[in-house]
Amino acid sequence: MVGAFSNRGVEKPVDEKQVALFLRDAQKKLYQGSVEGALEAVETILGAQVFHPEALYIKAVACRYLNRVDDASNTLSTLLNEDPDFGRAHQEHGHLLNAQGRQAEALAAFRLACNANPALEASWRTQAKLLAEAGRAAEASQAQAQASRLAALPKELLAVSNFIHEHKLLKAENLCRKFLQANPHHVEAMRLLADIGCRLGAMEEADFLLESATEFAPDNIQVRLDHIAVLRKRQKYQQALKQAKTLLENDPDNPVFQSHYAIECLQANHLETALDMFDKVLEALPKDPATLTSRGHVLKTIGQQEEAISSYRAAIAATPGHGDAYHALANLKTYRFPENEHAAMVKLVEASHISQATRIQLCFALGKSYDDHGDYEQAFAYYDRGNRYKRQQSRYDADQMDEEFAAQKAVCTKSFFDRFEGVGHRASDPIFIVGLPRAGSTLLEQILASHSKVDGTLELPNIISLTHRLRGRQKIDAPEGYPYGLTHLGPEQLEEYGKQYIEDTRMHRAGAPFFIDKMPNNFRHIGLISLILPNAKIIDARRNPMDCCFSGFKQLFAEGQEFTYGLQEVGRYYAGYVDLMNHWDQVLPGKILRVQYEDVVADLEGQVRQLLDYCGLPFEHACLNFHKTDRAVRTASSEQVREKINTKGLAQWKPYEPWLSPLVDALGSAA
Repeated sequence: MVGAFSNRGVEKPVDEKQVALFLRDAQKKLYQGSVEGALEAVETILGAQVFHPEALYIKAVACRYLNRVDDASNTLSTLLNEDPDFGRAHQEHGHLLNAQGRQAEALAAFRLACNANPALEASWRTQAKLLAEAGRAAEASQAQAQASRLAALPKELLAVSNFIHEHKLLKAENLCRKFLQANPHHVEAMRLLADIGCRLGAMEEADFLLESATEFAPDNIQVRLDHIAVLRKRQKYQQALKQAKTLLENDPDNPVFQSHYAIECLQANHLETALDMFDKVLEALPKDPATLTSRGHVLKTIGQQEEAISSYRAAIAATPGHGDAYHALANLKTYRFPENEHAAMVKLVEASHISQATRIQLCFALGKSYDDHGDYEQAFAYYDRGNRYKRQQSRYDADQMDEEFAAQKAVCTKSFFDRFEGVGHRASDPIFIVGLPRAGSTLLEQILASHSKVDGTLELPNIISLTHRLRGRQKIDAPEGYPYGLTHLGPEQLEEYGKQYIEDTRMHRAGAPFFIDKMPNNFRHIGLISLILPNAKIIDARRNPMDCCFSGFKQLFAEGQEFTYGLQEVGRYYAGYVDLMNHWDQVLPGKILRVQYEDVVADLEGQVRQLLDYCGLPFEHACLNFHKTDRAVRTASSEQVREKINTKGLAQWKPYEPWLSPLVDALGSAA
């Protein structure tokens, strides 16, 4: 618990010493009551920089103190337009509205503040006061409980929590570790450090911290819930299910525990149990939108589309602003929004009281709706807006990704693989399907999983988790980090890594001799896969670059795939992918089967036979009738792969051509 998670580059050092001095001066003057002096200091900063969130925040506070209401409001609008998740800006907006006697709007602003940053004690406290004045005693009590909990935290941990929610993760980590060194068994500090680890991708450390915290405080519900979430992200579904079952057994009628148990049943593929448990929650909370939406996800997964639609619509009827349900309907791909739902989304997306996450979901859903109606200009406008909002939240670094591609090519040369010939675990069970999301990988998985000797699983995180372990705490270009450290691994280590992969993924299998790992990003780690599992099959799912990239641009992913949230970003990533795959073809000739989506559409049987021959499998007609296969499918293509092969996925980018020049430029020769 004492070493740093990594130098993963969430915060880049900026040489702005003069700006920092002015900012500290402004903060000091504001605290001392010299409001005009504080305003003068931040105006100096803002005069030199187009956008500085902290300076704008201090300016808004100072303007409110000086009763310059319009200036304060305009400053907050500028700040929130560029950084919609800045919790303290929403809090300041709440104070401004409250001072004007606009209590209902103030309450909405304080809620947005707490949604963006749950560590804002003043927002919870003021919410409690406003709710009590409105006669909403139960809600006021809940808000006051949150305020009291935060007020009782050590000031260092309150600061850590604020840093986390303002994405200052390295500051949060350093302060939290310092506190833990002085208080090594402080459960809340361990929980916060685990949260930081999750956000930085250090899932193993987070798992260890929460497991330790649970031992110190077995009755701490929040720690156990956090641990369940981490276990789920690590796809340790049986362990997560066991933890959730422990909570439920201690309080069987608690709808929160019932809901968590249902979610873990869903992840562990106990779909009927999950459905039954969500129905139990709805007996106690019949209009809970989150439960209705989750129930819809289960129904979608098992192929009961009409029932899923009804559940999503019930969530919207219960809470008209529930963006998750609108997005879930859009994500069915085959669903078309009726006029009343479309109009409701158009109105809701502009509402001031919704969270940025909801606004993003609505933008992608409206893009889909306008697309279905052939209004491509409006569709692109909403897709572009949703992507812009997601890009504001994302920490994706295209330069860092290019460095990763280059590092793989530098290490994994032909002579490198010649040196390691004959090593690794000899199992031939895995079939890796790699590429970009929305390239047809789910279709290939469905075809292969229709074979009697192949299990379809999930987008398994095991290879990427191994790369995190191998990278350790090093930067990409560190000689001892990943992938450079591969050169120092011995035959025993490589065989053990391969064997561990087979053992760790066994929980997802149903007993067939072969199984599929469909994590698309594994294309970046084909060198590692070839070292530890030399007999594994690797299939590259390839799709027309314009269709593939634009399809990714239109998709709001549950998590990850940050490179898709911009035309330039996704085009640049695709070009890097093609270049790296060309490298793998050169250094591992004949290792990878490339399957073009358009070829599958044009000649299904020919491509299926090629797939099966490559995998060493006899031909089975079930693979041609993949759309009839009764299996759970969890990706965005779940409904599409239940249809016969068709040409609907071809040239979908064409109607959007007038707006796609940034994508064409970024793709370069890959286009």
